[in-house]
Amino acid sequence: MRRALALALVLAAAPLSLRAADEYAYDGVHSSVGFKARFLDISWIQGRFNDVSGTFVLDRQDPSKSSFTLSIKVDSVDTANAARDEHLRQPDYFDTKQFPTIDFRSTKVKGVPGGYEVSGDFTMHGVTKPVTFTMLGGKEIEAMGKKRVGFAAELKLKRSDYGFDPGQIGAIGDEAMIIIDCAGARD
Repeated sequence: MRRALALALVLAAAPLSLRAADEYAYDGVHSSVGFKARFLDISWIQGRFNDVSGTFVLDRQDPSKSSFTLSIKVDSVDTANAARDEHLRQPDYFDTKQFPTIDFRSTKVKGVPGGYEVSGDFTMHGVTKPVTFTMLGGKEIEAMGKKRVGFAAELKLKRSDYGFDPGQIGAIGDEAMIIIDCAGARD
């Protein structure tokens, strides 16, 4: 009977001790997703998206079991110019009525020095393409009553790869840089 009780206690405690993955919710207060693109090849237009959500599942023992998701509400585009923002929402640019979100879902994660190499499906303007980039960071700290982790990443995309109106690619360059600085939180 003692053996059975001891075995039951060990098995009951096993899921707690074997738990390797932690899930973090995207912290919109302490994060940002921005972008920049060349204007007439003489300056940069910069902006951000103000409505972003996502999760990070980190398995520090086996990074291949980690995952990252991000969803951006495109009509939250903010370039600090209301007229330009409204134009960016129109069909000749983001077409936010037809394509309300930009989404990323990882398909492969591997640990690299200083962070993670993340591959996945990036969907924008109704087109999904594979992308790979490095998420730098991943250090966990405890602050403000929660466990927190942060990452930074940059990736370059060509708007022409995502079905944007070719007639609008002249003044605003084809290549756009996406800048992600994000924090995640968990209890």
